[in-house]
Amino acid sequence: MEAAVKTFFSSPRFAVAGASSDPTKFGYKIFSWYLAHSLPVTPLNPRSPTITVASTSYPTTASPSLLPDAASYSLSVITPPKVTSALLKEAKEAGITAVWLQPGSFDDEVLDYARKEFKAIVAGEGGRGGEGWCVLVDGEAGLKSAGREEARL
Repeated sequence: MEAAVKTFFSSPRFAVAGASSDPTKFGYKIFSWYLAHSLPVTPLNPRSPTITVASTSYPTTASPSLLPDAASYSLSVITPPKVTSALLKEAKEAGITAVWLQPGSFDDEVLDYARKEFKAIVAGEGGRGGEGWCVLVDGEAGLKSAGREEARL
């Protein structure tokens, strides 16, 4: 899994599916994490034209297929398994090769699909947290392994 984490964080850009303006949601916390680590990140949210974090608004993209040069992105996913399933199919078609499925964003069927279709998949058991691989818990070590020790804001 460490190789998948390194591959994930070696991408030049990142997208967060399920990004939110609600500070109580993980879509907010994970999008904020990318911002705090000075990483180039795009929020994906089909229902909102912007996401607001710390009084700053960020324009959203509705789906992976609408990302410019989608193949240059790694995708963090914080959506329910039913949504994740369709999202991953679209991400695969768009050329995305690395995905990080946050705990709660997948079921066995989604995980099987991701393992078959993506070059790098970070998900499931492992990581330093009790619920599996999580960007909030395992991301900094992943950045270090990929040689991306960006300055924190």
